[in-house]
Amino acid sequence: MRARLLTLALMLVTAAAVGLMTAQQPAKQAKQPPANKTYVSASEVTSMMAKAKNERKQDQANFSQALLQLAPYSANMEYRAAVPQAAAVHEKEAEMFYVIDGSGTVVTGGKLVGETRNGDNLTGTAIDGGETKAVAKGDFFIVPENTPHWFSKINGTLVLMSVHVPRPR
Repeated sequence: MRARLLTLALMLVTAAAVGLMTAQQPAKQAKQPPANKTYVSASEVTSMMAKAKNERKQDQANFSQALLQLAPYSANMEYRAAVPQAAAVHEKEAEMFYVIDGSGTVVTGGKLVGETRNGDNLTGTAIDGGETKAVAKGDFFIVPENTPHWFSKINGTLVLMSVHVPRPR
């Protein structure tokens, strides 16, 4: 009987100690959404372009930086260089582009070549078929969800604002 009481007392002390240690641990933080950012000045964009030019690795196709954030929407500055680009398909969102600086060629539609999955997106090495358009500073275009798109040629650099727009199913 004594052994049972001793075992029970030991179990209660252990449970109390575990409870105290657990209570002293900080609560796990829920993942916070990115802070809203609803304004970016022209001088900030110019600074971001300089940063991208200086920090982009020589073989890096795209150096992306956040411009604006208001969930579920986001706008990024993409600094693309004249190195091979990946083609992409976004399955759950359309993507709008505004050409801030530079020029190149975009292909939309067709079929991805060498398709692989990357989360909710598909990537590839090129596009077979599709519609080819020259794009330059000041141009604005949208790529609907589930549409392959690819910057097949970049003349020096191409600086874009890309806005991801979630689409209802």
